Amino acid sequence: MRSGQGFATRGLAARVWLSLSSCLILAGCGGGRYAAYGQATSMSCVPYARQVSGMPLQGDAWQWWHAARGRYAEASVPAPGSVLVFRRTGRLPSGHLAVVSSIVSGRQVIVDQANWVPYRITNNQPVMDVSPGNDWSAVRVWWPPSHAWGITVYPTYGFIQPRPAGVQQGAPIAQANQNELRVGS
Repeated sequence: MRSGQGFATRGLAARVWLSLSSCLILAGCGGGRYAAYGQATSMSCVPYARQVSGMPLQGDAWQWWHAARGRYAEASVPAPGSVLVFRRTGRLPSGHLAVVSSIVSGRQVIVDQANWVPYRITNNQPVMDVSPGNDWSAVRVWWPPSHAWGITVYPTYGFIQPRPAGVQQGAPIAQANQNELRVGS
């Protein structure tokens, strides 16, 4: 071996090892200890909720409540297709969004959401209203890894309905401005 050739070979081996290690670490982000819970994703809750609900709102999750004002109906009662908007907290500095897929009872819904379980899209996940006034201003969320309700109570703003502001839920579609209605992609 010529002088310096050993360094080049070791340098190449180190770069290959580093590249492989990086790939394995990044692959672990999509799997790891949460691999059994939902579909792997790099998507946060905001683009996921935008895609599923069809509401082209912008900003962090907590900002959706104000961004929807005057454009979409707001409610303290869930409806399928509505987006539950979590307030900012120390645990949720950007808030959170979850799309209601079905109603179980007046105090429980089923949601689809991204990144509640890190790097996962979770479908059919229960959320329970624990607010004293039964107005969905405080909720607990099912935590799949523990197979139990999470212990944290999260404050919420309420639900953004996938219908224009001013149109009552269950009203004939003729009352809605057809140009404002969007179908999720």
